[in-house]
Amino acid sequence: MTGAWNDYNDAGSQASYDLIPKGTIVPVRMTIKPGGFDDPSQGWTGGYATHNDTTGSVYLSAEFVITEGPFAKRKVWSLIGLLSLKGPEWGSMGRSFVRGILNSSRGLSDKDNSPQAQNSRRINGFTDLDGIEFLAKIDVGKDANGDPKNEIRFAVMPNHKDWETYQKSGGLWKPGVVTAGVNAPAPATTTATTGTQPASNPNRPNWAQ
Repeated sequence: MTGAWNDYNDAGSQASYDLIPKGTIVPVRMTIKPGGFDDPSQGWTGGYATHNDTTGSVYLSAEFVITEGPFAKRKVWSLIGLLSLKGPEWGSMGRSFVRGILNSSRGLSDKDNSPQAQNSRRINGFTDLDGIEFLAKIDVGKDANGDPKNEIRFAVMPNHKDWETYQKSGGLWKPGVVTAGVNAPAPATTTATTGTQPASNPNRPNWAQ
């Protein structure tokens, strides 16, 4: 510190970041900001869910940290819907998004319904999603003030054109393998199962409810 404690004219300016371009494919690590709301009848335990006392909606407050590439360490925030009093759509979108995250993280085809694949799409609790890594597509939406902001609505899965584009670009991230619903590092010889994410009605986890 060089200036007087109460004079901020010589302080450095805050860092300013341009938006990450829409459609950019990046590997991310997702963490959940605990909201302290539990409903054991729904399987919502561990204090991960957040309840909006005004609207009655319940969601996961997720932070996504980009783990490699030119935007490494940049953060994106989104909400993953669990329940909305307006109807089942928001919660259904949230479930679809989590399914996509699990498929991406674990290298699964969305069409793979083998017992192993089905087990890999089950979680023991939201703790299994806290710290999960997957391949994501960056989108641009609007914040509460109407200003543009980055968000993540789509998890990219194997055999999708965006997955192939990422691999051809020299990306280093690889999907992990799963044992009993827990993420583990992928061995060097792992080959991802192929598949595509449903194109209809992609999840918009940051919709205001």
